Amino acid sequence: MPELTDAQPTDSQPAKPTDATLLAAVDLARTALLEITSDDTIGEVIGHIDEGDLVVSLLFDCLMTGYPGWRWTVSLSRVDENSEPKVLETELTPGDDSLLAPEWVPWSDRLVDDDIAADADESDYDESDDDEIDDDPDDDSDDDPESVEDDADDSLDALDALDGIDFDEALAAAELNPGETTEAEADADHGAPQPPTRSRRARRP
Repeated sequence: MPELTDAQPTDSQPAKPTDATLLAAVDLARTALLEITSDDTIGEVIGHIDEGDLVVSLLFDCLMTGYPGWRWTVSLSRVDENSEPKVLETELTPGDDSLLAPEWVPWSDRLVDDDIAADADESDYDESDDDEIDDDPDDDSDDDPESVEDDADDSLDALDALDGIDFDEALAAAELNPGETTEAEADADHGAPQPPTRSRRARRP
């Protein structure tokens, strides 16, 4: 039985030359670009890309400020070798040395990164609080439980001093004897200094 061997690749067919009619359709491509941009932003043809199957992309230099290395790309095609070129697509594409924006990061990933950074900042803040030194080393009232108890006792003593006062009886007495309050107010008014009165001189006859 003959030994099986791997099939050898046949000689590849020579590449077909780029369609000359599509390469010559520069005016058609420029007219298509004028529908999406102004004439002063379109430079000269700087190259082309043979997409195959009668499809060619013509590359125009982009003269817009802020887009160095970019190029206007117009894709042209023909149905067959006897038909006229048609415009498939127009777009602005980056070149090999073009200035590009940073890589896009999804919002969910950016949110996670922000949360991680916030947690790291919060942990650093907590550690700095633990390392802080008390401004007054002699003042240990916050740490001494006896000082806290003394403050509580002082508050209770202040409340005990009011236990012997009957506020309801004092208010009732003031309502039953309103005249005493009026007299006390009058006495206070008489005791206060009064403004001088103007004296009238007797008119001479």
